[in-house]
Amino acid sequence: MWEPYKKGFKAYLQLEKSLADNSTEAYLRDIEKLTIFLQEANSKKTPADIRLQDLQQFLKWIGGLGMTPASQARIISGIRAFYKYCLIEHISTTDPTTLLEAPKLKRALPDILSFGEIEAIIGQIDLSRPEGVRNKAILETMYSCGLRVSELVNLRISQLYMDAGFIRVTGKGDKERLVPIGKSAIRHISIYMENIRVHVKVKPGNEDIVFLGGRGTKLSRVMIFLIIKNLVGKAGIDKTVSPHTFRHSFATHLVEGGADLRAVQEMLGHESITTTEIYTHLDREFLRKTLENFHPAFQ
Repeated sequence: MWEPYKKGFKAYLQLEKSLADNSTEAYLRDIEKLTIFLQEANSKKTPADIRLQDLQQFLKWIGGLGMTPASQARIISGIRAFYKYCLIEHISTTDPTTLLEAPKLKRALPDILSFGEIEAIIGQIDLSRPEGVRNKAILETMYSCGLRVSELVNLRISQLYMDAGFIRVTGKGDKERLVPIGKSAIRHISIYMENIRVHVKVKPGNEDIVFLGGRGTKLSRVMIFLIIKNLVGKAGIDKTVSPHTFRHSFATHLVEGGADLRAVQEMLGHESITTTEIYTHLDREFLRKTLENFHPAFQ
């Protein structure tokens, strides 16, 4: 019964909102969950029949499935988008999501690395091995530019403007941004490109990818996790460190150094400034610890 609405919503997301396939599929999965809930409740309600109470019951249902508050909030976001579409297309005259409250999310402050710890991790790389030279270029680039792991593995040679000190990054939703790149990262990418990558037999379709595996194809996200996990273990650092930790550290070090939050938002490719604001909380924690360590009244 909801299939025509789902098809219309999919077309709206792709054509009018220009969303990437992954984002479109995520929204459609949210609506699919709502239709499964209605089926289980033996309800034949159409989108126009749904009321706030129905959605509140739906929230209880997905909570009972063991979904985290973050997952629940994501699903609510999808249903809100669906009802925007329903209003535009006159499928529904009211929006039942208006007063729907998402579960309160605790913003967990992620582990961050000090500059010394980042240097210690990079210092564990064996530069006598070809993959070591590549891995040094990878980690230098991640920290220099604050890239997401997906942005790193998809980075293309045609997106490097190293003479100008910038790289062009394709982020979430296929949105592009220009990010400054530091001299150290530029140097290590050049060393890798000129001495290691030239000897790799590149598989068709990967000619423009910067960082390649031994088989001549782009690296997987999992591979980046494993490289970092191995180096963190060797460095003896007792923190939960992932590729994203380098991104968090990049942003935190910028904010601690007094960088403008809008500039940090631009470099990270955050759509909303509220996402970037987590780093001001990290910064306050840094200030409090500084006072505790150095102010006589805190001793």
